[in-house]
Amino acid sequence: MQKIKTPKLTVVGAGPGDAELITLKGIKVLESANVVLYDALVNEELLQYTKNAEVIFVGKRSGCHAYTQDQINELIVVMANRHGHVVRLKGGDPFIFGRGSEEIDYVEKYGLETDIVPGISSALGVPASAGISLTQRRIADSFWVITGTTSNHELSKDIHLASKSAATVVILMGMHKLQEIIAIYKENRTDDLPIAIIQNGTKATEQKVVGTIHTIAQLVADHKIESPAIIVIGEVVRNNSKLISYFKAHFDDEFILQNLDLE
Repeated sequence: MQKIKTPKLTVVGAGPGDAELITLKGIKVLESANVVLYDALVNEELLQYTKNAEVIFVGKRSGCHAYTQDQINELIVVMANRHGHVVRLKGGDPFIFGRGSEEIDYVEKYGLETDIVPGISSALGVPASAGISLTQRRIADSFWVITGTTSNHELSKDIHLASKSAATVVILMGMHKLQEIIAIYKENRTDDLPIAIIQNGTKATEQKVVGTIHTIAQLVADHKIESPAIIVIGEVVRNNSKLISYFKAHFDDEFILQNLDLE
């Protein structure tokens, strides 16, 4: 007698790009899946953990959608009722501009069980992997994470507010609005803040340019930096991670390290 499979959705964060940055729990969930629906920013190396699951690409890139969001929602319900456990594999963390909550709300109306496995958001993981600390003593006490492009395809109004703050600002999905972002900072600031743009963060194909509000546009053009990329603006971009690495490599005394006041 064939065992009846309970219709279930688990939304899993795949991390910022490097396949090793998914959580152990995320891997275990992939191994238990009957169906995996994965996004464009997911590292396809992770699909090796899906075993006998049916794997479907449902990714969306600028102007090119394999499925609309409504179609993805419907597909989850159909596949769960037909096969059992559906894993929705999303880049980064599914609740940071990932529409994970929308999908959960939708399928719960149809009686599906749901679960969530958080992931490392690119907003946190990519700057860290590039040696940028989003907060730093005496430099930045907080940080903003903002979408560069809203659901209306407009620049988020929060960037106007963030540009006036001493906080570090991380902008996702902002490359197509870079000139607008630069203009806002020039309007609201007299200082020429440092800015980093990191494409394909944490992956072997990562590229990074570091400049200032006044120089970054030309650097992006010179190095042909494109989406997917994140923008980090603030004094923390001038961090001392390389100096910290040097001292850690040359000094074993933890007391010396602490009192150098580098971190």
